Parts: sequence; C-alpha cells; structure tokens
Amino acid sequence: MQREKTEYKIINDIQSRFNKAIRDYGLIDDGDHLLVGLSGGKDSLALTELLGERMKVFSPKFKVSAVHVSVENIPYKSDLDFLRSYSEGFNIPFVHRVTRYDESTDTRKSNCFLCSWNRRKVLFDTAKELGCNKIVLGHHLDDMVETLLLNMFFQGAMGTMPPKLKMTKFDMTIIRPMALIPESGVSELARIRNYPKQIKNCPFEKESSRTKIKELIKQVEQWHPSVRQSIAAAMENIQTEYLPLKINK
Repeated sequence: MQREKTEYKIINDIQSRFNKAIRDYGLIDDGDHLLVGLSGGKDSLALTELLGERMKVFSPKFKVSAVHVSVENIPYKSDLDFLRSYSEGFNIPFVHRVTRYDESTDTRKSNCFLCSWNRRKVLFDTAKELGCNKIVLGHHLDDMVETLLLNMFFQGAMGTMPPKLKMTKFDMTIIRPMALIPESGVSELARIRNYPKQIKNCPFEKESSRTKIKELIKQVEQWHPSVRQSIAAAMENIQTEYLPLKINK
C-alpha cells in the first residue's frame, strides 16, 4: 500500500509538471496535430504516455502521431513491434522511417551531430507529410541545463533548448513539454512502468561532450547538491544590468 502511494505521488508530480509546462509556455492549442519522436528510450516513452493521458483532457483538444526513425549505419535498435503497440495503446498512430548518413561528406562533424541532423530532417519531412503543425521532443530539465553549459563552454553563448521554438524557415514549431521534469523523475517513471531496454544502444553515446558535462555536474553536486536546480532557475533569472553588454556592437 505504501509503495502504491509513493508511486502515485511520483506520477502525479510528473503529470503536474508536464501540465504546468503546457500552460506556462503555451505549448499546445486547440486543433494541434503533434508529431512525437519515439526513439524507444525512457524519455520518449514517458513523453508518449504523458501526451496520451493529456489527450483525454477536454481542453485543449489535439491529436498526436508518433514516428520512430532508424539510422541504417548506426547499430542502434529498438523493438519496433513494442513501440507500435505502445503508441497505439494511447490511440497514437505509429509510423517508422529509415535514413542514413555519410560521415565522409563532412569529416569536421561528429557522428552524433550527423546522425542527429539526419534524424531531425526526417522528423520535419514526416511532420509535413502527416499534416502536423508541431514536433514534440522529449528533452527534460536536465537536458536544458546541460545544453546551457555546453553552449557556454563550447559556443561562447548563453542559450539552451527553449520549451517552444517557432521554426519560421520550415513553418513548424518545436515544443518540449517535459521542460520542467528532472531526469530523475523520468527515471522513476521508467522504473514504475518497467520500460524495456533498447535492443542495441548507440555506440557513440559515451563519447559525446554531453556525457562529459553530465559527469562535471555530478562532480559539482558533491559540494553543491542543488546545482542543477540553481542553473535551471538562472535560465529564467537573467539580470542583464549585471552583464557586460556593449552599447555599440
């Protein structure tokens, strides 16, 4: 009984954060057709469940389609039959698309960048094909914190993944309704739901700069346990009067 209460509290907190992000950032409107990228990882599985449950609410009324993108030359693999049945269990139609990339065309870019770029292109093409007006991505609060640090360290810029981004060039909007959910919450949901593991994980996953940033944050947490929350709060507390802004650029 106590375990059930604890799990209910965890799920309720996740759903509350999800709904708050939708309200606070104006992510979903009546009549939207959303395309969710369903990779098979815990983030995308949680996102699909949360969207499926949110569709049951009277307002706003929207519909969702799911797409899984396979990359032929990356030995990363998910159970397609499971993804289809999982998606359709929430009344979300499922489609599968296949792409590939040629790393010899741009040796300056990492495999992660080239794979991500090609997968993103397929998402946009599929969204247009299905008549979707928004693409939903499963990035959570920790992803936003890590991206902020990556941009500061490697790009010399203050920016991260916004919860809502209008892509005027493609006439498409990207939304991230898990923006207020920490990765620890997603991991707890994955444990409660017993999400299956992917058949094969990406071989380049541990080589990325993002992995190194994750390790750095863990090191800082040893002397400042709430560093993630502090960085997250800083993203909405920009004190421009204390920044060296040039008058003439």
